Amino acid sequence: MEAQTEERLLMDELEAGEAAVELDDKGPQEVLAWAIEKFGRRLGICSSFQAEGCALIDMAWRIDPGIRVFTIDTGRQPEETYRLIDRIRDKYGIRTEMFLPDTKIVEQMVTKHGNNLFYRDVNLRLLCCQVRKVLPLRRALMHFDGWVAGLRRDQWATRSNIRKIEIDHDHGGVVKIAPLADWTEDEVWEYIRANDIPYNELYGKGYPSIGCGPCTRPVKAGEDPRAGRWWWETGAPKECGMHCSIETGGFEHELAALLGNNGAHLGGNGNNG
Repeated sequence: MEAQTEERLLMDELEAGEAAVELDDKGPQEVLAWAIEKFGRRLGICSSFQAEGCALIDMAWRIDPGIRVFTIDTGRQPEETYRLIDRIRDKYGIRTEMFLPDTKIVEQMVTKHGNNLFYRDVNLRLLCCQVRKVLPLRRALMHFDGWVAGLRRDQWATRSNIRKIEIDHDHGGVVKIAPLADWTEDEVWEYIRANDIPYNELYGKGYPSIGCGPCTRPVKAGEDPRAGRWWWETGAPKECGMHCSIETGGFEHELAALLGNNGAHLGGNGNNG
């Protein structure tokens, strides 16, 4: 990985806004081509290996076979996801960069609250997401100036206004790129099938949205695709905090204590974790 002391290529709000307007009606391949030219090896595709991420990897690989791909391995991923990562490596020759949660923080969290703390309380679920997802993402993004995400505007209400290019203030001001923002789910799957792209076996078992194994279930006919995520919760956001900042006043104190016990601190600039 690149040394963290390398000079960073960051954009300001005006530049990002102009790029967002320019690229808003462009296809995902054009957006990816812009990002690859802009950031080079300081660009990474962050993929949880859902359908959108697999499509983006294929598109970017066709532009630059050396594209960097990284993932947040929470330690609770389904086995099907790990098998897919190997299939992506075999097809494209891409070695996915893996970022894992801090072992000491996980140890303290599960010792105090149990391995399946997320089922008991929304704030404990958000704490687990912070420890296993958000903090490793912050650490990962210190190695990148631009990151590509497979977000679509029609996935959930919190994503309806995402721009294809924006400044990610939650993660140190890196540029966040969403090439599929205006695509539909059908368009993603049309691209996958047309290009024979590997995808997660769980889709064939009724999982339209795939996260950690204990927190994801198949959905029933007619249910919202996100209904299988944290299905036991009522009125809670169907988000983990990776793509939008979540503050409840319930988990932050506990997270700060865990980080303090490990010589870290809680901050919002992406320079911790």
